[in-house]
Amino acid sequence: MTTRRAFLALSLAAPALALAPVGAALAQAPGPIGGIRVDVSRLVEQGWGEHARAIGAGLERELRTAFGGDIRRGGPTLVVSVRQVFLNSYAGNGGGGGRWGGGDGGASSDSFESQASLVGRGNRVLATYPVLSTVPASSAGPWYLPDIDKRRIENLIRHNAGWIKRYVAG
Repeated sequence: MTTRRAFLALSLAAPALALAPVGAALAQAPGPIGGIRVDVSRLVEQGWGEHARAIGAGLERELRTAFGGDIRRGGPTLVVSVRQVFLNSYAGNGGGGGRWGGGDGGASSDSFESQASLVGRGNRVLATYPVLSTVPASSAGPWYLPDIDKRRIENLIRHNAGWIKRYVAG
């Protein structure tokens, strides 16, 4: 017999389950990961050249830091494919006002799109998490600093790695 309390609990849990990332049911409490691999081949195809390799190395370093002691031999490999990096051409403050009374509606945001997959034995994909990070371009500091693009990319990498850790670690 279904009680009112059980029905209410189920109805409250349904939206959360519907919003869970792809493969989340399979990846709940996957345990420690066995390794990390970052693929930036798509960025190379888009013309990022040596910058693509630097982005891959930076993301791998940030993921290793984020997962820390959760990397143990025998666990599934975390494979992250970087799909796109977008740096907005304007990195000043967002201005004021606008139609809705604040900011610029995200027009000066940078974005970093990746797909994180847990791959087990026999190259079996256990879970997949699409991750899109959006960070205000101005969060890296004044636009006129000589290393501003590098700092913006580092912000995106850190933000994306944090979301990957959150999705994978549950």
